Amino acid sequence: MLQPHTNTIAIQHDTRGALTRTHLVESHQWGWQKVTSNTVDDIDTLASILELNASAVKGIAAANTFELRVPLPFISRMRVGDINDPLLLQVLPLKKELINPVGLTHDPLNESDYNQVPGLVHKYKGRVLLTAAVSCPINCRYCFRRHFPYDKNRLTPRNWQPALNYIRKNSSIKEVILSGGEPLLLNDRTLTALLDEIEAIAHVKYIRIHSRYPIVVPQRLTETLCDRLLNSRCRVSLVLHSNHPNEIDDHVTRHLRPLVNSKVTLLNQSVLLRHINDDANVLSELSEKLYDAGVLPYYLHATDPVTGTAHFQVKDEDAQKIGLALANRLPGYLVPTLVREVSDRPGKTRLPLTP
Repeated sequence: MLQPHTNTIAIQHDTRGALTRTHLVESHQWGWQKVTSNTVDDIDTLASILELNASAVKGIAAANTFELRVPLPFISRMRVGDINDPLLLQVLPLKKELINPVGLTHDPLNESDYNQVPGLVHKYKGRVLLTAAVSCPINCRYCFRRHFPYDKNRLTPRNWQPALNYIRKNSSIKEVILSGGEPLLLNDRTLTALLDEIEAIAHVKYIRIHSRYPIVVPQRLTETLCDRLLNSRCRVSLVLHSNHPNEIDDHVTRHLRPLVNSKVTLLNQSVLLRHINDDANVLSELSEKLYDAGVLPYYLHATDPVTGTAHFQVKDEDAQKIGLALANRLPGYLVPTLVREVSDRPGKTRLPLTP
C-alpha cells in the first residue's frame, strides 16, 4: 500500500457529497478515472480543504472563464494553511490574471497558423503534434493553450483519420507528439487504438507523449498503459511536467517505477514561474528528485506571454542567471535547457547563460 506524503491532506466525501479532509488519504487508493471525476472545481472547497483563511482567499482569488480544476492527489502535496504554497499558486485563479499589460496575447506562439487539419499542429520540421484530448485534469494558470480553440480540434476515433492521413502522406514526419489538453485523458483502449494507427505508418519512428497526469494523478500509469508503451514498435518518450520539488513524492515515484530502466525515455519539462520556482535552490532540488525517480530534466521554459499570466513572468536576464547558477552547481545531465518558444522560429530558442 502506498504511504501518505508527510504533509498529505486526506480527503473524502461527506454525507452531502462535498469534498472534505479526513485522516486517510482516500484518493491515493482510487483508480485514475475516479480521481479525475472528483477534481476540485470551486475556490471555497479548495480553501476549506487547505484550511485557508476565507478572507485572505477572497482578497486574492477571482473566478474566471478558465475555471479552477485540480485533482485531489495534487492537493494532498500542498501545505495546510499556506496561501503562498507553490503548488497552490499554480492552480488558484487570482485577480492578478485580470491584469494584462501590452505584449500578452491569446496565441503568442501563433499555433493557429500551423493548425493544418483539425487536431494537428505542424510547426517544426520532421514532427507533428496531435491534440489527442482537449481538456486536462488540472488547469495550470500559466497554460499557453488556455485559449486554444479545442472545440475545433477535438480528436476521436470517428474523426481522427484526416490528421492521420496528413501524417501518412508526409514521409518527412518521423515523430508524432501526443499533447493536448492532456493525452492520457484517453482511456487505455482508445489510446491503444490511436497508437496502433500511428505505429502502422512506416515512416514514423518516434512517439512522444507530453503529460502532466503522472505527476498530478500518478495512478494514471496503469499496468495496461505501461505495457502498451513498453511494447511499442516506435521509440517512445514520456515527457512529464513538474515545476517544483514538492510535486514529487513516493506516490509519483512508485507509479513511474515500471517505466524506469525500460526503453521508454522519461523526461521532464518545467516552466519558470515567478514566486514559485524562480530560484536555483528550488530547481536544483527538483532536478535531483526527478533523477532519483528515474526522470531526466529536459527543458526549463521561459513563461510564454499568454493573456492572464503577467504575474508569472520572469525577466530573461533573471532566467539566465538562474540557468547559470544551475549549470555551476549540477552535473550537466541534471541541467535542463533554458529555452523560449518564439513564434515563427523553426525550433526552440535557447537562452544563453550569461554571468
